[in-house]
Amino acid sequence: MKTLRAPTAIVTFLTVLLLTFAGTGCQLVTGAPTSSTPASPAALSQTSGDFADAIRQVAETVKPAVVQITGEQVQVDLFNRPFTVPAGVGSGVIYDRQGYILTNNHVVEGAKQWLISLPDGRSFAGQLVGADPQTDLAVMQISGRDLPVARLGDSSKMQVGDWVVAIGNALALPGGPTVTKGVVSALGRTVQEPSGPTGTPGPFLFDLIQTDAPINPGNSGGPLVNLQGEVIGLNTLVAGQSERGVQAIGIGFAISIATAKPIADQLVTSGRAIHPYLGINYVPLTPAIAAQLGIPSREGALVTGVLASSPAAEAGLRTRDVITQIDSTTLRGESALAEVINTHKPGDT
Repeated sequence: MKTLRAPTAIVTFLTVLLLTFAGTGCQLVTGAPTSSTPASPAALSQTSGDFADAIRQVAETVKPAVVQITGEQVQVDLFNRPFTVPAGVGSGVIYDRQGYILTNNHVVEGAKQWLISLPDGRSFAGQLVGADPQTDLAVMQISGRDLPVARLGDSSKMQVGDWVVAIGNALALPGGPTVTKGVVSALGRTVQEPSGPTGTPGPFLFDLIQTDAPINPGNSGGPLVNLQGEVIGLNTLVAGQSERGVQAIGIGFAISIATAKPIADQLVTSGRAIHPYLGINYVPLTPAIAAQLGIPSREGALVTGVLASSPAAEAGLRTRDVITQIDSTTLRGESALAEVINTHKPGDT
């Protein structure tokens, strides 16, 4: 890791893309040992020529395992009697025989209890196993017999142009999950989530799958599926209006299963996920900042603060340092440092 000393610190942020969750704020549209049956479809052929039949098979295979998650808040009336009100609606997918459900953290946060509804009409009280705001992932669990289970695939095998199917409870419409189709538009995207209710910037999400499959409010936490009927991502974000008069269309993002499954395993095992970190606050170094500070480098991360007793403090990093490279990777772009750190494990040097 190479550093340069800088005389002053300037904080500059550029907003590139406005993003919205695909699940929060959705309004309801009115109208003993656990055993389960895995959803194991017959092999689907992407070259069979019957594309519509392939999509239909995917829907029939995976949709039974896609649940609606209704968060509920407990309030009290004038007579101090408790009652519940919906806090938001999202989606999730049953991925394990023990009733574990993979979903987004922003689907479950802010609620005190959850109602899990299956397409077959059954409903269960959901238990929050664990949540990880940094990756926007959460695991819930229900207890029931003959639960449908979706198969998890290998997202690393996906290629740009591959057909995918998005399944989720769009707009909480009655009658079960909505099925849409599209293609993988890009791989390995890094996107920052929207700010929370307090205005705190959202976390950066890495290794996202970009798709043009329509994703709507209520879809968050629902699966993105390949034509083999395997879950390869969790639908999480859609791009909104990035500048006045310009509307982004057909740009949605899913957290890859390659990212989600290891986090889910940690949540199931210990209820929390452990991430590598340096312990610094920083801003990306731009040519304008570099020129004003008289720094020869034009790219990197400008350190604006160091947490006491953090790995960065122990390594001797100080405010106004400029990190230009980690390992053999030159830092370019707003999220470059976070991306590199994300590839490491706690304890790496």
